[in-house]
Amino acid sequence: MAEPLAIRAAGLVTGVGLDWESSCAAIRAGLNHFTETRFIARGGDWIVASEVTLAEPWRGATKLAKMAAQAIGDCLARAAGIEPKETALLLCLAEETRPGRLAELGSPLFFEIERELGISFHPASRVLADGRVGGAVATFQARRMIAKGEVGQAIVAGVDSLLVGATLTAFDDADRLLTQENSNGFIPGEAAAAVLVGKPRAGDASTLALRGLGFAREAATIASEEPLRADGLVSAIGGALGEAGLDLGDLDYRAADVNGEHYGFKETSLALARLLRVRKPEFDLWHPADCIGEVGAAVVPVMLATTLAAMRDDYAPGRRALLHAGNDDGRRAALIVEGAPLAQAAAA
Repeated sequence: MAEPLAIRAAGLVTGVGLDWESSCAAIRAGLNHFTETRFIARGGDWIVASEVTLAEPWRGATKLAKMAAQAIGDCLARAAGIEPKETALLLCLAEETRPGRLAELGSPLFFEIERELGISFHPASRVLADGRVGGAVATFQARRMIAKGEVGQAIVAGVDSLLVGATLTAFDDADRLLTQENSNGFIPGEAAAAVLVGKPRAGDASTLALRGLGFAREAATIASEEPLRADGLVSAIGGALGEAGLDLGDLDYRAADVNGEHYGFKETSLALARLLRVRKPEFDLWHPADCIGEVGAAVVPVMLATTLAAMRDDYAPGRRALLHAGNDDGRRAALIVEGAPLAQAAAA
């Protein structure tokens, strides 16, 4: 079994809330803020999206920096006694191949976030351009860094926005946006999320334990004509379950990056059918995109933050959850988390 990692605090900035608690409350209630944008789809209708409304109408990389700094600051404010210089920031961004990706991302965005916050993070901090699976990749790297003693704790953060003209045009041309003419599509969104992770410590309260991580690659991508069997997702989930020493039937609910496209729901259903060996009358599937739209590289930190809130406030269907995400290029990632007290998690 892999050594558990404690998820202690979170921060969120979404289209339905500008901090962790308000965002989670809105998502729990099923609220959304889907509104018409200034972008027009091919059919002539305004594109509907979930936009974050900040104090001023910032755009582009400046807005991403403001959102990320606010989410990270929200997370730090909920974690007393954390020294930023001893904390690695692992910043997850859109993959470099995504159409319309802003040119100012990477190190310039990282340093702008530090300037916004007025702090400096540990030199081991890094930027990951891995798209939707980035949060899982960052969590894996954070776990390894903490286990080696390189840092005492880390912040896994993700920030992304699909509300960029070139990005929307590319997805619209590929018939992937939800419009009046296309029901098999997603609502674009933007968000920033951050979670603080570290070693389990007895006595900590309101924490979540990461029990397992798994990664794989799917050959039958959304753009592929190959028959989908969900081999990649099955392998990723199997790897995470193996690390946790659990079976899928031991888990209580799921959260995923499915965003309204039929492909994602089909893949999730196929993986469930292939892995579940016991009858479960209920096995909820949560998908934050229902409320905040498709948020790209922010989705895994968003799922970790909302799961932490559900465990802390005792409205989750149980103590163990599966989280999974996938990129358009076929990369898949799965995480197993448990809301057990840290003392129990450390002894598992």
